[in-house]
Amino acid sequence: MFIIMVDVMDTLLNTLLLEKDQIGEAVDILARGDIVAFPTETVYGLGAPIFNEEAIKKIFKAKGRPSDNPLIAHVSDLSQVFAITKDIPDDFFLLFEEFFPGPLAVVLPKSDKVPLSASAGLSSIAVRMPADPIALDLIAKLGQPIVAPSANLSGKPSATCSSHVLDDFQGKISAVINSTPSQIGIESTVISLLGTDPVILRPGHITQSQLEEVLQKKVRVMQGNVSDNDTVLSPGVKYRHYAPKAPVRLFFSDEELVAYVQNSPLCLRFILSARSLPTLDRSIVCPLTTKDLYASLRKSDTYAADEVLIYCDDESVKNTGLMNRIQKAAQV
Repeated sequence: MFIIMVDVMDTLLNTLLLEKDQIGEAVDILARGDIVAFPTETVYGLGAPIFNEEAIKKIFKAKGRPSDNPLIAHVSDLSQVFAITKDIPDDFFLLFEEFFPGPLAVVLPKSDKVPLSASAGLSSIAVRMPADPIALDLIAKLGQPIVAPSANLSGKPSATCSSHVLDDFQGKISAVINSTPSQIGIESTVISLLGTDPVILRPGHITQSQLEEVLQKKVRVMQGNVSDNDTVLSPGVKYRHYAPKAPVRLFFSDEELVAYVQNSPLCLRFILSARSLPTLDRSIVCPLTTKDLYASLRKSDTYAADEVLIYCDDESVKNTGLMNRIQKAAQV
């Protein structure tokens, strides 16, 4: 296992909330080796310069992130892809033309210049060009890719607005760039081009069928559970993620959910459902959408819910990115 040695964080920082016209200040913070949380169209990212190993260590420290969980490199143009990778397959350029900038990360062979801490000791790295103009401006002005996981404490629901980031990292990072809530609401699709066949490692907004249409070949989806000893090429695969404090239960029919509530001891329940439900005692019902999933799970913590119930209707089940996050949140 690749291990990143970090010191225990014992000094509180004055976390700045920056506006989009203060990008220059955010660039200065990154350039001196400190951490900035920034918006993307998927979720907020917790960023450090890719060639600054000490700054990368601060990400793992702040998040409490396992050292074998790789980061994604965020780029602003194709030249930055060339700077951090090697032996790029032709399929990448097809994906680049169709999906960059956008919610797709592509795993490629890593340049030897990229610190192993950025890739969790792997010889590969996932590369993405975010579509958010603030993120692109930040990366371009820094002049190098920014490695970033989602801006949340490890295991918790991801952050889709600046207030979520401050809830988790006030005093732990140097700055957060304020913006409107993330438009997509879940992390990017991750596809590996390392082997003979492309493989989706993490589902997201861009689907298997969309990728197959562009590549004109079969794209496999990684199946099965990952053990503690397995090496993973993508974040969001190995550990429990996206989980609120309360236990999460999944239901695949509204009748099953209603019967469960009516036959269980009374408690404060937070229910996510894409369809309307009958009134249930001591239950707070929120719509189940990809964009609002993490905000709703975080709200269940705010209300100190005893349990979270999620009704996965037929349309929700077809949304592989959404179902992946829901199943991870419910994982024990």
